[in-house]
Amino acid sequence: MASTLLLLRRIRTAQNVSKTTRAMQMIAASKLKKAQEAALSSRPYVEKLSAVTKDLTKRVDSSSLPAYMKAGKENGKTLTVVISPDKGLCGGLVTNLAREVLLQTTKSNVFLTIGKKIEGPVSRMESQLIASFPFGNILPPFNVVYPIVQIINEQFLSGKVDKVEIISTHFVNIFVQKPQLTKLLPLVPDAITEEESKSVKPDLADAFQLFEPDLESILPDLLSRYIEMAVYQELLESYLSEQTARMFAMQNATNNAKDIIEDLKLEYNKTRQAKITAEILDITAGAAV
Repeated sequence: MASTLLLLRRIRTAQNVSKTTRAMQMIAASKLKKAQEAALSSRPYVEKLSAVTKDLTKRVDSSSLPAYMKAGKENGKTLTVVISPDKGLCGGLVTNLAREVLLQTTKSNVFLTIGKKIEGPVSRMESQLIASFPFGNILPPFNVVYPIVQIINEQFLSGKVDKVEIISTHFVNIFVQKPQLTKLLPLVPDAITEEESKSVKPDLADAFQLFEPDLESILPDLLSRYIEMAVYQELLESYLSEQTARMFAMQNATNNAKDIIEDLKLEYNKTRQAKITAEILDITAGAAV
């Protein structure tokens, strides 16, 4: 009897686990649609803003470069912003992100973490952790960007670090989410090729003079806006990747729990049938005597 009771308890435990993982899968799926709309709809804006910024930085005079465009020491310190979820149960997302951090960083890195799951691994590294923010369980609002950008500005503009990089998980498709390193600062303009210089007409090249104030006055605010949007896009990508990874992880967990339940039920029925057969044999043997 103890054997069948143990199997029944294991079956009930597996059923409870299945219900929990199924509920978490549905929650992640409901968050996924909203996260996908937010991340994918903001991508064109960030890409266009990046293209406009790069185009303007080509035209600014090298003698009046904004602070965001001034390169520091080649072997100087690097501020690495790492974005991760606050909670686990999302497959190998956190593990892959931590592996990417170890591969891409050195002792000269200074860290700023967003998300509790990466705070522990980074704090155990030899590098300095200057700040840590929680990621949250909802779609990140835009105002969470301001304290992060404030620290980035304070570290880069004061010369404490010479580079700023972001490591986060990017959404490729519903089945693939990959950790990626994005170089944020300094903003190095692409060199104007000979073909581009020939194709641009003089009147179009001077079209930016129509803006008031002039290009040198507009560019710092534009670059500041670009940095805010770049950081926010990384947060959206990370949130979308988290919900996608959790949905599939919980789906796999639910399927595995159902498989275990079926195996336990089969074993329970075999054990029960064997016990009934043994009891029948005992009764038959007793009657024969």
